[in-house]
Amino acid sequence: MSSPLPFCVYVLRSHHDGGLYIGFTTDMDRRLDEHNSGKSPSTAPRRPFELVFCEFFLVKGDAQRREEYLKTSSGRRALKLMCRETLP
Repeated sequence: MSSPLPFCVYVLRSHHDGGLYIGFTTDMDRRLDEHNSGKSPSTAPRRPFELVFCEFFLVKGDAQRREEYLKTSSGRRALKLMCRETLP
């Protein structure tokens, strides 16, 4: 997945438990592969994952703030409202 903007905030859904994982990367394809191949210890037991949402940013600090927000209860509620057909 290429983008003219370098920083990506992403949301993955686990096919194992249905839970979400929110992260930040500069290479979405590589990062998704790392999650699904078990190279990320924090998510290895919950794989496989599918990408359900991503946003790209020009500035790293903006992306990091967005990631932090989406990890809050308010951010998760907003995410579920934005993606209500994808995230019931």
